[in-house]
Amino acid sequence: MNQTTKAQDALGHNGITEGVIWKQLLLFFFPILFGTFFQQLYNTIDAVIVGRFVGKEALAAVGGPTGTLINLLIGFFIGLSSGATVIISQHYGANQKDKVSQAVHTAIAFSIISGILFTIIGILFAPIALKAMGTPDEILHHAVAFMRVYFIGITANLIYNMGAGILRAVGDSKRPLYFLIASCFTNIILDILFVVYLPFGVRGAAFATVLSQLLSAVLVVLVLMHTKESYRLIPRNLKIDSGMLKRIIRIGFPAGLQSVMYSFSNIIIQSSINTLGTNTIAAWTAYGKIDSVFFTIVSAFGIAITTFVGQNYGAGKKDRVYKGMKVCMAMCFTSSLILSFLFYAFGNHIYLLFTTDASVISIGTNILRYLAPVYITYISIEICSGSLRGTGDCWIPMLLTCMGVCLLRVVWIWTVVPKHRTIETVIFTYPMTWVTTSVLFLIYFFFFSRLKCLRFPFRIKK
Repeated sequence: MNQTTKAQDALGHNGITEGVIWKQLLLFFFPILFGTFFQQLYNTIDAVIVGRFVGKEALAAVGGPTGTLINLLIGFFIGLSSGATVIISQHYGANQKDKVSQAVHTAIAFSIISGILFTIIGILFAPIALKAMGTPDEILHHAVAFMRVYFIGITANLIYNMGAGILRAVGDSKRPLYFLIASCFTNIILDILFVVYLPFGVRGAAFATVLSQLLSAVLVVLVLMHTKESYRLIPRNLKIDSGMLKRIIRIGFPAGLQSVMYSFSNIIIQSSINTLGTNTIAAWTAYGKIDSVFFTIVSAFGIAITTFVGQNYGAGKKDRVYKGMKVCMAMCFTSSLILSFLFYAFGNHIYLLFTTDASVISIGTNILRYLAPVYITYISIEICSGSLRGTGDCWIPMLLTCMGVCLLRVVWIWTVVPKHRTIETVIFTYPMTWVTTSVLFLIYFFFFSRLKCLRFPFRIKK
């Protein structure tokens, strides 16, 4: 076996259809987990530092309404950019160098144009959107200041995400992770400098985020510009090819739309949270950072099973597909139980990372102990949808998620919460929609999907 083959096997490129299933899944799981973890660490560090050194009003502003609105636009773009990743990987695998180059330059040009558009939207409409969400006056000026600085530098964020997607499409998953780690530690250092030692407040946290994202964008662009491969980026060749852009949007739109629907439902929820006061907003903001640990792990399992199912389904190994789903579901279930216990038992101590305000910690601990025990009701959604995507079934999982999670949440918030305006009524929407959507996915999987098989998750005959 030559060195190339050994490297491919180590990455799971050749061995994923053979060998021990749990090992193959973990080969994909951990790089995805670390990458997503450092992506989440950006906003978490901002929240920790401004919460401890500026105050609970700043904490409420940085991670609450601002984070929800930012995720609406960024999530939609990342969903669309997944279309570029698919197209580039297909052309690269087929050795169609001209098509690869055309797709790369279209994708980066699209990122730049989108960044300029998002900057204009963010600066002009941030105050309007925040007021429409019912953001309290005592945190509104913090939120507006953070968003305007953030959106000035948002183009760097989009370029990094698109560039990282290009590198992953050609099989390079390590350098995007390295750049993200470097950017994350830069963000920590700049947060301490701009918030702790210099009196910049929430603007300092925003500047730190923008500059660290600029670093990651520069690094990924330098790699693309200096490669000798077909995906080399030549600045003078940057332009939009209309046909290529249509293909990118057509493939990425379902993921982008699903992200928008999630973000829209979260905006509705955040608007209800905003009516409950600054303490509750701050507690909810900190909870969102803690909660992201669970969703980082579960989404990494979802992406891992997508790749596993895709290769084994393509190889005609259906029994291995079903076994892989069982193993992935079991690992995800175990991880969820462990996290639920840790959050429930030690949640009050975790909140001390963000604030020392007793009222905020009390509210936040109650939220965490309410939701942590029901995390396991969500995992079927992620594993089933990831498995279905692996077979090329993207639209139905998106529609099930939008109906079961997003639409039902909005209906609940608009009809029930106004009559019983408590934090418990608001957050009940999570277990309610997780259970409903899990049932929808299981029904579709067993009876209508390409993987329909009543043997799963029971014993598989050999």
